[in-house]
Amino acid sequence: MQTLTAYIEGIGLSGPGLNGWPGSLAMLTGQQPYQFSPTLLPPPLSLPAAERRRSSSIVKLTLAAGLEAVSAAGLDVSQLPMVFSASSSDGYNCHEICQMLASDDRQISPTRFHNSVHNAAAGYWGIATGAMAASSVLCAFDASFGAGLLETLAQVVVDNNACLLLACDTPYPEPLHGIRPLPDAFGVAMVLAPRQSDRSLAKVSVSLSDAAAAQLDDSGLEALRTAIPAARSLPLLRLVAKRETAHVVLDYLDTARLAIDISPC
Repeated sequence: MQTLTAYIEGIGLSGPGLNGWPGSLAMLTGQQPYQFSPTLLPPPLSLPAAERRRSSSIVKLTLAAGLEAVSAAGLDVSQLPMVFSASSSDGYNCHEICQMLASDDRQISPTRFHNSVHNAAAGYWGIATGAMAASSVLCAFDASFGAGLLETLAQVVVDNNACLLLACDTPYPEPLHGIRPLPDAFGVAMVLAPRQSDRSLAKVSVSLSDAAAAQLDDSGLEALRTAIPAARSLPLLRLVAKRETAHVVLDYLDTARLAIDISPC
């Protein structure tokens, strides 16, 4: 695989104890210790009232992280292609459908069904933003952040255009939580562009590697990194926050990891 290079123009972040990119910088840089607290999901005010009532956690997470990243990049969201990547999408709706199918009444709500599909969050993104550009929707289980990052970089390099990455995960209720124990919702968004601008945060060059993935020295952030697939992004986010020139390896597949060279802009 060739090395893929792009510039990070904006970041959005929403997770346990991590409330937006500016509000998370002190914990990411080590200026204050990380403390776990439930993820805050703001109401999706950009959606029409009917869709707002039906929106699930993954939709709220997608909009919160994605709109923050696009706003920071200063780009026209309606013209921005996006890549949505999630390890399992909407756990709550999956749980509700399984409960219904296990009952005597198996008539599933059409709204429940259309919210359960993996590309539902990308569809709500289009409704909320009026985006007319193409969207790609991926799932690679624990490798979903890495798969989304590679797809986004490939589109930036091939199309010579900015692209938005949205990597989001939400937990399952019990009993599915016992099999797939995601502790809370976590979403990260990055606008990646082919050229540096006055808003660029960092330059990243990504290739495949067989080296071991980096671990975080903060035990709370490291527990988050290993527990939620989208949080595999944390070592990269920490380097962007610290504005360091560095080399870092992120978890991806069992047979390959992502080697990233990063330098601040």
